[in-house]
Amino acid sequence: MGFKIVFTQPAIGDLQGLVAYIARDNPQAAEQFGYQIIAKAESLVASPLLGRVVPEFKSENIREIIHGPYRIVYRVREELTLIEVLRVWHAARGIPQFNE
Repeated sequence: MGFKIVFTQPAIGDLQGLVAYIARDNPQAAEQFGYQIIAKAESLVASPLLGRVVPEFKSENIREIIHGPYRIVYRVREELTLIEVLRVWHAARGIPQFNE
């Protein structure tokens, strides 16, 4: 059985902000970008350990996958068969911030 994936409120806010920013110039590209991020995150359901350990945190459970210049930071909760998307973070913004 695969893992369930959920987006935390900060990740939802990140994604909404990014889509709104892109939509100012290109609404169609913004919508496509949003769906791409969601699809990339959903690809983890079958292989939750696919992403690399986030170097700044050095925790086996805090991982990330990359989509262009964006870091999709997530936590694997194996005991709950759950993947929590914590943040969708632009790499130029430095270290992703989140509450554990």
